[in-house]
Amino acid sequence: MDRVGIGIIGCGNISAAYLKASRAFPILDVRAVADIDLAAAAARGAEFGIPATTVDSLLADPAIEIVVNLTVPLVHVAVGLQAIAAGKHVHSEKPLGIDTAEARTLLAAAEAKGVRVGSAPDTFLGGAHQTCRRLIDEGAIGQPLAGTAFFMCPGHERWHPNPGFYYLRGGGPVLDMAPYYVTDLVNLLGPVARVAAITSRARETRTITSQPLAGTVIPVEVATHAAATLQFVSGPVVTMVMSFDVARHRHRPIELYGSEGAMAVPDPNWFGGQIEIGTATGDWRGVITEHAYANGNFRIIGVADMAHAIRKGRPHRASGALAFHVLEVMEAVQRSSDEGRHIAIESRPERPAMLPADLAPGELD
Repeated sequence: MDRVGIGIIGCGNISAAYLKASRAFPILDVRAVADIDLAAAAARGAEFGIPATTVDSLLADPAIEIVVNLTVPLVHVAVGLQAIAAGKHVHSEKPLGIDTAEARTLLAAAEAKGVRVGSAPDTFLGGAHQTCRRLIDEGAIGQPLAGTAFFMCPGHERWHPNPGFYYLRGGGPVLDMAPYYVTDLVNLLGPVARVAAITSRARETRTITSQPLAGTVIPVEVATHAAATLQFVSGPVVTMVMSFDVARHRHRPIELYGSEGAMAVPDPNWFGGQIEIGTATGDWRGVITEHAYANGNFRIIGVADMAHAIRKGRPHRASGALAFHVLEVMEAVQRSSDEGRHIAIESRPERPAMLPADLAPGELD
């Protein structure tokens, strides 16, 4: 199968993970990296032996078919629109946009141009989450009825080298971390029907404790704690809490409760992890992960799946429609808190196709 030319725009912290993971997928031919900070692009390119160039030059390169957009959330849509205008397919870091209004412009532009849109997170394609999907579909816990989803920490200023954007418009624990949880829940249960939530903000400023900006005070513009209830079209009601205000907790990332048992789903920020199933009459027991891509960080698998989909003419799994639905759900969390009511979710993406269980390394079909 012919390889697919890839160009990466945005050479910040996450770009190294994408470039390392690209080596696991032979279909990907990473041809260039670019950044508005030319020095950052040059450094990342030198680290991985990939040419560094300007954004304009990358977009003009006819050998590049997919642009991987790793810029900050506030410019995801603006950069994506540039790529689409250049006739490129685009795969964005999460979230797809900072609100559904701008995300709609991206999807409309792509449809008009005849190109694809994809988006992180793609961790739901990891082996553990695909095995959980199979187990649920096969009735391992009966009819899913309810669940919980928790991400809570003291804040990213403790570890990120430049965390200010996490607390500005387009940031916060919902837009930053809920994409992993909501995307995996949609993979497991199908689309969300409605949302109810309350949000809060503990502090107006934060002090960075990580290097190299330790001691810098940064403003907080967004809610830093959100408690939400998601009702899915298929019936389950899931309690979700996303927070940068919690010092420590003992909640598991995701648990699902069915008519015949319960399932502990591994952290959706990663590809693997321990799956457990418990029943009313028996203790929790571990379940073996049967799908590939569980042991490692494959944080470009959604791009690789798009590349295979382009060559084979099939839908790609980490799609723009899925990412838009997740964004609509996240936007509804703040709307529900602001307006004091349930928010109905209008979009209804199909659950992405499950990966086969017996894939060879680098393959996705």
